[in-house]
Amino acid sequence: MADDSIAVVDLDRCQPDRCSYECKNYCPPNRTGKECITLRGEETPEGQPEQVRISEEICLGESCGICVEKCPFDAIEIINLPQELQDDPVHRYGENAFSLYGLPAPQEGQVTGILGPNGIGKTTAVRILAGELEPNLGRHDESPGWDDVLEAYRGTELQDYIADVRDGEITVARKPQYVDQIPNQFDGNTRELLERTNERDALDNLVERLSIEPVMEQSIDDLSGGELQRVALAATLARDTDFYFLDEITPYLDIGQRVTAARLIRELAEEEDKSMLVVEHDLAILDLLADTLHVAYGEPGAYGVITPPKSVRNGINEYLSGYLDNENMRIRPDPIEFEEHAPRTATHGDVLVDYPDLTKSYGDGEFTLEVEGGEIRENEVLGVVGPNGIGKSTFAKLLTGNIAPDEGDADLDLEISYKPQYVTIDQHMRVDAFLSSITDQFGSSYWNTEIAQPLQLERIMEQNLSDLSGGERQRVAIAACLSDSADLYLLDEPSAHLDVEQRVQATSAIRRYAEQQDATVMVIDHDIYMIDLLADRLMVFDGEPAVEGYAGQPQSMREGMNEFLANLEVTFRRDERTSRPRINKPDSQLDKQQKQDGEYYYAP
Repeated sequence: MADDSIAVVDLDRCQPDRCSYECKNYCPPNRTGKECITLRGEETPEGQPEQVRISEEICLGESCGICVEKCPFDAIEIINLPQELQDDPVHRYGENAFSLYGLPAPQEGQVTGILGPNGIGKTTAVRILAGELEPNLGRHDESPGWDDVLEAYRGTELQDYIADVRDGEITVARKPQYVDQIPNQFDGNTRELLERTNERDALDNLVERLSIEPVMEQSIDDLSGGELQRVALAATLARDTDFYFLDEITPYLDIGQRVTAARLIRELAEEEDKSMLVVEHDLAILDLLADTLHVAYGEPGAYGVITPPKSVRNGINEYLSGYLDNENMRIRPDPIEFEEHAPRTATHGDVLVDYPDLTKSYGDGEFTLEVEGGEIRENEVLGVVGPNGIGKSTFAKLLTGNIAPDEGDADLDLEISYKPQYVTIDQHMRVDAFLSSITDQFGSSYWNTEIAQPLQLERIMEQNLSDLSGGERQRVAIAACLSDSADLYLLDEPSAHLDVEQRVQATSAIRRYAEQQDATVMVIDHDIYMIDLLADRLMVFDGEPAVEGYAGQPQSMREGMNEFLANLEVTFRRDERTSRPRINKPDSQLDKQQKQDGEYYYAP
């Protein structure tokens, strides 16, 4: 194989007990007597059928690809690496396994961002920077050691940092990606968890700024996703360490909470000279948060490349355009584009349903939601926005009939396909079996093209639902919602745990489904970019979180965004090059001018 190609065998997908080693038997070099695809032999656990290995020296490369086509379980990838990758990888997990090229460069007193898809090596990079994983420089059959790694990075921005890692002088605090797993790892209440981490004596300030006080005495098991996210963030920032790694700070947080989290991270970096590394898929928050940005690209699960640092604006713009200037690398065939002004005027289609005024209270009047009656129109995508704890999910449950209102009739006589906010798995079955049980379109050309491919379901079809990651579970749930036959498709926070690519593709799948099937869709989400790309009209929730909520009638995107962001006192501007929305710095000249003009989002 050429030096710029690699072979990857996904051992979780390779199932030799269910095939006839088609890859090995049809391999052209094998058929001429060479040992290109062989069996792993003694490396195979006792009692299990032998999986395969591929010799990268003998393999003919991507131009052949017969083994890739013949494998019935899609377990093999033969990939031509970008010609620009002249150096050895930082780390390779083994023969025919994932390779990582490049490392991010944390800087004292700065926030370093990483932008890229899931499964591209960001966690591997962080484990190396934390000293938990000793990189092998691609030599997986030996251990070169930290001295060799330091020599490889001599003269780079990482030289001093790696020297500190080698000498054991780096301490790390890490916020996990999937905060919903915290209750499985800690048994106690919020106060007990946070007091364990209060090394900087900053807990009181963090609790106040993140509005955690109401849940301090609650059991961790009883917290919502948004509350768990804020508790995890407070627990991480309360630590006193050299290096902070924050893996996705925005899932389940509303835009106001996201801005607060970004400000807390920036303050810790600037005021205490800390190194902060943040992986984030909300581009508006990443733009506000980071000082420099590394773009990660490659083939998820096969190889990943982390670029040298870029300016945040240029890095995000290059990522959206799909072309990295300095690397001369195209990472996406088509750019992600934003419309410069309000994306669509309010639709004037026929009315699908009129819903009446509704009221719902919880407890002894502890929280009350009031919904002003309105209409949902046929063939529209209706966006729903508002702070956490304000009643958006309650409204969704009223429409679906999962809960009954205290006042008003919510029996809308509609077939509703509903994706809830928190996706739980209570079925032990494979993904393909689950989806085929929902729709008779499963496997059809339309379903594969418009739902399965955009949501990247092909490679997880044979996995069990219980084994899926948070992002994989989310994509299956979106597919299940869109695959059902319904009058109204209602998706509650579909962006959670999806990377930027997956969010754009999910947005495209939802939008295209609405247009091609003349479907009516309602989407509740905190990702402003997703709502901007997706919605025809907007429904705005306001009030006092956890006390009272009020839902106004659906309105135009311009009116809705202005009302929503005025409540939060946040303004956006448009990037001159890409028209993507960017958050204005609070009290900047542009921020003050837009507030005075009453144009919080679609400013000219």
